[in-house]
Amino acid sequence: HHDPEDALAGLLVEPADGTGVSHHLRDDGELWQMREYIAHRSLYQLKEADPHVWVIPRLRGRAKAAMAAVEYDEFGAGRGERVHAELFADLMVDLALDPTYNHYLDATSARMLAVVNMMSLLGLRRSLRGALVGHFATVEITSSPASDRLAQALRRMGAGEAAVFFYTEHVEADAVHEQVVRHEVIGDLLKREPALAADVAFGIDATVFLEDRFAEEVLGAWRDGRSSLRVPL
Repeated sequence: HHDPEDALAGLLVEPADGTGVSHHLRDDGELWQMREYIAHRSLYQLKEADPHVWVIPRLRGRAKAAMAAVEYDEFGAGRGERVHAELFADLMVDLALDPTYNHYLDATSARMLAVVNMMSLLGLRRSLRGALVGHFATVEITSSPASDRLAQALRRMGAGEAAVFFYTEHVEADAVHEQVVRHEVIGDLLKREPALAADVAFGIDATVFLEDRFAEEVLGAWRDGRSSLRVPL
């Protein structure tokens, strides 16, 4: 895509034949699969908001203010125990997983690391600020419906309250964030720097591509009845 609106349009419509990881976990998933999925995602979620913050000094005006507002939510709105990375650590403890950062580095998939490394790369480089904003918008748009499915899955599996809370918290928060990022952050950035439109679209497409590749690998392993991790839990 060259146009961010075109790239985003596909994300705003949920496919009728949901075949993603969150659909599988909600409908047919087993607790061991959920624990594997959380172990994979911990490489991303335990630092999720941090590389996104690096773009704030590279934005101006409304885009800067709106990005800072969303990140304030990600960091618990001033409450340490509500920092989203801390809530994810609580979820991991609830599922008897180790919440130490990078604990599952040797167990996870190269495809998961590609997602994590893309987030860091886009955040670190000023020249890729448009792509970082596109990546961030993709995460916020896809998070709300997927979080709802994962909360349902955890309830069905009998997980504890802390596990369910991480995802129920994101259903509402990210629905609000999606609007702010699309209209305030992307809208204002492209008004000031229209030449970045292709970069924003690239950030969206790259995120979808890498997340889809990761999901294919995990679901393929589970369909074959085997672990999706290189080192079993």
